[in-house]
Amino acid sequence: MKIEILGTGCPKCKKLEENARKALDETGNKAEVVKVTDINEIIDHGVMSPPAIVIDGKLKCSGRIPEIEEIKKWLK
Repeated sequence: MKIEILGTGCPKCKKLEENARKALDETGNKAEVVKVTDINEIIDHGVMSPPAIVIDGKLKCSGRIPEIEEIKKWLK
């Protein structure tokens, strides 16, 4: 599993990464977590409003910080 956190490194992006890592810990799932900060790569994912999270190539959320419980559902 691969999780991409799309954003420029702002506090919201860091919080999204933190929530994703906590969701992984709580579910026991293993994944590679990658931070994508290149604006062109972010736009290539169709994201105009970071932060965003992509799981296994599928955009799950952008423009807000999903709660840990929501991320856990996506990891199933």
